[in-house]
Amino acid sequence: MPEGHSVHRIARQFQANFTGAPVAVSSPQGRFAQGAAELDGHQIVQAKAVGKQLFLEFDHELWLRVHLGLYGAWDFAGDISVDPTIASANGRMGQTNQRGTVVDDGDSVVGAHEDSPWSIGAPRRTRLRMAESEKLEPELETWPPEPIGQVRVRLLTETACADLRGPTACEVQTIEQVERTIAKLGPDPLVDDLREGEERFTATVRTKGSPIALLLMDQSVVSGIGNVYRAELLFRARLDPFRPGKEVPEELVRELWRDWVRLLRIGVETGQMLTMDDLDPEAYRKALASRDDRHWVYHRAGEPCRVCGTHIAMTELGGRKLYWCPTDQV
Repeated sequence: MPEGHSVHRIARQFQANFTGAPVAVSSPQGRFAQGAAELDGHQIVQAKAVGKQLFLEFDHELWLRVHLGLYGAWDFAGDISVDPTIASANGRMGQTNQRGTVVDDGDSVVGAHEDSPWSIGAPRRTRLRMAESEKLEPELETWPPEPIGQVRVRLLTETACADLRGPTACEVQTIEQVERTIAKLGPDPLVDDLREGEERFTATVRTKGSPIALLLMDQSVVSGIGNVYRAELLFRARLDPFRPGKEVPEELVRELWRDWVRLLRIGVETGQMLTMDDLDPEAYRKALASRDDRHWVYHRAGEPCRVCGTHIAMTELGGRKLYWCPTDQV
């Protein structure tokens, strides 16, 4: 499932490539035909992400709300450029694929050449899939591209195309409905005031008897955290996943929020859920390129803990796999 960083990157892609021009909206699959007709021909004036939900505002005061869920994805095509706000702190930029991130070291992109779809600079008429991971494909030969698979909604301008497949939610909303939807969500560090978000998150967690591992996945408690970030945040805090929220010390709850602020920003900058700190340049490149070198505990069941050597444990909680170290997280 795409987590918060992915949806923020998708919103920035829309902001960079779809605002300010009339958009032809259609439903090749047919399941969103009525909603498409309500939006067709209007301009997108802003793209906004809150947690795992995307909101596109059109110029006639209607919005498109999309929740990708477990299987949803956006395919962008056309003269797609990298949003300049999605750059790492050291000035490097990268494109991500299913194996990892291809990093620009300032002169060239590792594994790419000047005319390859990986090179960063001028927009190229290509296709970019954005979901939990990102995959940039070779340049297009026809325009607009033929829909592939069951496309719920297509947004098309003269220069860019976005196809949505497999979402949990795809609906037209008024501003009042958007506000009610957002009001049900927990704080998002990239949307809400950080201090207010911390207070709200802390107060909510400290009243709950549910395990902290469930609370971090509850989008009414905090927005954007999914299975990967949940496991990694808990390990970084050395926190027992099964401890009830109300029994977690207040300062530790606050540190969970502050760590989420840090990790979410890194995720938006790199396109990866990179959760290991203080990596040297070579380890950093490996972490961007491979999930095996990127996480402390996630997807490492049975492997030795990177800190103490205990085998990483795995169980199901709330219908999702939970990974933790039985020694370090007590």
